[in-house]
Amino acid sequence: MKPLNILIISLLCAAIAFIAPASAAPADVTVISSSLDPTVLMKGDTGTLTVVVQNNGADPVAIRNARLYGSGVVPLSDPYPSVGELGAGNSKTFTFTVRADGGEGTFYPQFVLDFRDAGSLRYPIPVQVENTPLSASVIAKPDAFAESRTADITVRVGNPRPNAASGVQVIPQGSGFTVTPTGGFIGALAPDASGMVTFNLTPAAETDVTFQVVWRNGINTHTADLVLPVAFGEDKKQADPVITNVEVTPIAGGYRIVGDVMNAGLESARSVLVTPGSPATPIDPFRVYVVGTLDPDDISSFEVTFKADAGVEEIPVIVEYRDDDGNRYTATTPVGLGGTTAAPLEEPEDGGFPVAGLLVVVLIALGVAGAIYYSWKRT
Repeated sequence: MKPLNILIISLLCAAIAFIAPASAAPADVTVISSSLDPTVLMKGDTGTLTVVVQNNGADPVAIRNARLYGSGVVPLSDPYPSVGELGAGNSKTFTFTVRADGGEGTFYPQFVLDFRDAGSLRYPIPVQVENTPLSASVIAKPDAFAESRTADITVRVGNPRPNAASGVQVIPQGSGFTVTPTGGFIGALAPDASGMVTFNLTPAAETDVTFQVVWRNGINTHTADLVLPVAFGEDKKQADPVITNVEVTPIAGGYRIVGDVMNAGLESARSVLVTPGSPATPIDPFRVYVVGTLDPDDISSFEVTFKADAGVEEIPVIVEYRDDDGNRYTATTPVGLGGTTAAPLEEPEDGGFPVAGLLVVVLIALGVAGAIYYSWKRT
């Protein structure tokens, strides 16, 4: 080749190199951050994966497309088919919708950038999947339930998950009871945090109450159930009226019982009434004795009167009372008559005052009639 041709070719190459813009290498583009919302998925959850890339070079880089692929955690959204140039020092955000289709563990879906000139960027993104639900427990309830008696139930909800839960609420479900409130809202629970809700439960029958815990993990709703069996029994704290210091005295036509009634329970007894029960028949003046309210350890005297047939040696004394919810209870104490006999009723004697009085009245009437007749004869 002639020296002149070589010189011309060299000058053309230098001119082209001077005119064409320089391009940064693909190695200058890196992933600077990635995030997942929610930060930890449960199986079947849908989340949003965000990836941020930056061009650390001095010249723009042409990007053909961006995509995400993997197993266990799979993309649901379409890839970016055309990205364009990423300027020097600039960053760009890519967002993908993903779903956890596998089991528990850490999965690594691949984020891929394909460059227009040559080469690609591959970046594995760790995604954690854990199926631990929120936990619920009953931390306060009565020793025993009673029909139509309101009881306080306190439910505690804890978050053992590595990420926060939002919109936490507790909803009682079932039949055979009424409850207030019908649902309790706790709100957001950070990892290892807990919240409490108290319900006023009034059972109408023995049943099971299901406290359903509802919460969200990102946009995903989850539930967990806590079952509380409601069985009727004796409440150790309820009022306990006890009758003491009883004295039985015969009266005309019956008996009188005098004694004390004491509340040996831990709750107040309200609207307390004391009355004799069958086979006794209450009589005046104290058919029923009204005590009123007996607070714990309070004592009050009472007096009842009644009659009983011959041969009755024992009668029940009934104490009726109500709790704070208006439910009615009774307590019965047998009282022996001790072989005493009722005093007979006083009756007027035959041939006494009525006969003599009648004779006197007749004589006076005859005298008055005679005087009138005699006066009439003289005139």
